[in-house]
Amino acid sequence: MAKTSMIQRDRRRQRLVHSYAKRRATARAVIKNPNSTLEQRLAAQETLQKMPRDSSPIRLRNRCSITGRPRGYYRRFGLGRNKLREAAMRGDIPGLTKASW
Repeated sequence: MAKTSMIQRDRRRQRLVHSYAKRRATARAVIKNPNSTLEQRLAAQETLQKMPRDSSPIRLRNRCSITGRPRGYYRRFGLGRNKLREAAMRGDIPGLTKASW
């Protein structure tokens, strides 16, 4: 089980990313637009730099929804490898079976 402080930090980052998503997207669109002037680009870069660092989606980390484990995460199921295996053995995930050949 991951430290609860790390799980809470990641949840706080998720909230920040969600709240700043539109502002960040508009600023990035101005920067990437070839028709915008140099002043507009510099102003957009400045607004991006003034935003909190944790509002960037790059700083998010995928975590297991049960344990909060950051590594061995399967996106398709939202679980870490350990809990995915346990759920598969119990038959909680339809269509998922243990490989055997």
